[in-house]
Amino acid sequence: MRSSKRRIRADSPGSGDRADPHAHGHSRGADECYLVGAFSLIIAFMTVEIVVAIASHSLVLLADAGHMLTDGGAIALSIWALRLALRPATVQWTFGLKRAEILSAAINGVTLVVVGAVISIEAIRRLINPPQVGGLAIVVVAAIGVAMNLVATLLLSRANRSNLNISGAFAHLLTDLWAFIGTFGAGLVILFTKYDRADAIASIFVAALMFKTAWSLLRDSGRILFEAAPAGIDLAVVRTHLLAEEHVQDVHDLHAWVVTSDLPALSAHIVLDDACFRDGHAPKILDDLQRCLADHFDLEHSTFQFETPSHSAHEGETH
Repeated sequence: MRSSKRRIRADSPGSGDRADPHAHGHSRGADECYLVGAFSLIIAFMTVEIVVAIASHSLVLLADAGHMLTDGGAIALSIWALRLALRPATVQWTFGLKRAEILSAAINGVTLVVVGAVISIEAIRRLINPPQVGGLAIVVVAAIGVAMNLVATLLLSRANRSNLNISGAFAHLLTDLWAFIGTFGAGLVILFTKYDRADAIASIFVAALMFKTAWSLLRDSGRILFEAAPAGIDLAVVRTHLLAEEHVQDVHDLHAWVVTSDLPALSAHIVLDDACFRDGHAPKILDDLQRCLADHFDLEHSTFQFETPSHSAHEGETH
């Protein structure tokens, strides 16, 4: 390596690049099958629930149906995002369309907030002036709903829930399962005590679950969309590890972010001893740095720019 070569750019492939593409495609294909199965169950039952809710004048059943509509939409969006994420990278879209999965999770969070707000407003109105509600219809439909949601939730639990997109769809289903349990309880109260406000109280419970799930989805997707450092990774600690490697004098322009749920990435400028550029030692340092990131921080997609100490005079603001 000639001493006149001032900088070396070195990219390490991400774990997804080194994995068997056929195995990865099979995993995504299996995830899509689980999503399609859950989607079919939800749409079929939601149709029945809407009919019964209208006939029995039950807000809580309509609330559950509305939540199931968002579940169905969430899963349909998740399926679409999975397919987009499988598209190969291009010159313009260098990471492909993997971020579609994160956008899907964020949209799911927003829909939960909107539906939860609508249900809350109507529930408060019904607390003040409760209509007569058919308790038996609520109990029967809610019991079937619990069983259906258990099947759909167990089905989707087999998918890769480390993916935020699938995690969002799963959270929808899990929230709906708890909502049906609450609905079942409200139906029993109405059936045996004639306390019609139980319907509105259960609806508020459903809305609260929606808000809780929405916050989790919006928080996690927001961190990725605004390119925060991966959760659990302290860049000060990363910098300390990199500086501990032999011949490393300084680390600056250190950035870490998440492209999509299963693809964290890191880049940094590394200042090396001048001798490393004369004796060909830089490639070994590259291996050591990448091994350090993989072993200590589970970061396998990294980009390093190697520099001599004198190069700092030619750079702008660094951090």
